[in-house]
Amino acid sequence: MSAFTPASEVILRHSDEFIERRVLFAGDLQDDLPAQLDTTLTRVHTQQYHHWQTLSRTLGENAQFGLVATADDVRDCDTLVYYWPKNKPEAQFQLQNLLSLLPEGCDIFVIGENRSGVRSAEGMLEKQATLAKIDSARRCGLYHGRLDTRPDFDAEGFWGEYLLDGVTIKTLPGVFSRDGLDAGSNLLLSTFTPHTKGKILDIGCGAGVLSTLLARHSPKVRLFLTDVNAAALAASKATLAANQLEGDVFASNVYSEVSGRYDMIISNPPFHDGLQTSLDAAQSLIRGAVKYLNSGGELRIVANAFLPYPQLLDDTFGNHEVLAQNGRFKVYRAIYGRGAKARR
Repeated sequence: MSAFTPASEVILRHSDEFIERRVLFAGDLQDDLPAQLDTTLTRVHTQQYHHWQTLSRTLGENAQFGLVATADDVRDCDTLVYYWPKNKPEAQFQLQNLLSLLPEGCDIFVIGENRSGVRSAEGMLEKQATLAKIDSARRCGLYHGRLDTRPDFDAEGFWGEYLLDGVTIKTLPGVFSRDGLDAGSNLLLSTFTPHTKGKILDIGCGAGVLSTLLARHSPKVRLFLTDVNAAALAASKATLAANQLEGDVFASNVYSEVSGRYDMIISNPPFHDGLQTSLDAAQSLIRGAVKYLNSGGELRIVANAFLPYPQLLDDTFGNHEVLAQNGRFKVYRAIYGRGAKARR
């Protein structure tokens, strides 16, 4: 997070506005502007673990990661700067949570790229505040208003669920495959065989669909699920519990909090960070896998067919194979063995 996003560049146009404010930054934070902007007080709440990792290095305990913000997380703040995410229900969850804690009369700034649908912030918050656009630049809109009425917030009301092959999937706003199984994960699941054994590491676990369905057919697996999204981690824990399964679910930026070695690493890796295309996570997933696989262990991932992973797999593992493919996706398998190249 070295360069500022277009949204942050618009905030910088108004930097003098924040010098004497006590500011809470939240939402889709993708750079370290909160750590650099001159304010009287800066706090951050984020649902994204990798964003927290960067910001906490400078802000310490004033940067918090979690699904739900608490009163202590917003303590003494008189201004909210909210970065609009690409997912409208996610924005509704986060804004209701934050505004239920902030004092009436506090200033609200909402910034987001136009293609993210940030203009819908006006309607979403009309019962709490009257927002007006105060700037438009870098294909972003900046809205400002004051909190007139604090909303009620009940996190339980945002939970959803659906059935998939007799398995209950629990979901929250902002979680991948929230409304049903995506085509890529479905193709990856088609390659799993019964009676799989050993330690399974599910990176970017989302709602826990891959691990849960794998464990249903292979009850002897030991599950370890990671994600950067606090909502995904909560959903995965709830999905496992709903299906009477056990697993270790924890926050990790790819391998940042992973230890030990595994018999299989599975993933439907993201290639976006917010609205921005980013292959960083998937590339780190492939390059780092050999450090966390047992000898003979395998990396099995699904990806859009146009993404440039075959060469990276060959460079890292020495070879790979395609287990399944359709017009949009391919499932790749690479085995950790003599041809693999451990990265230092």
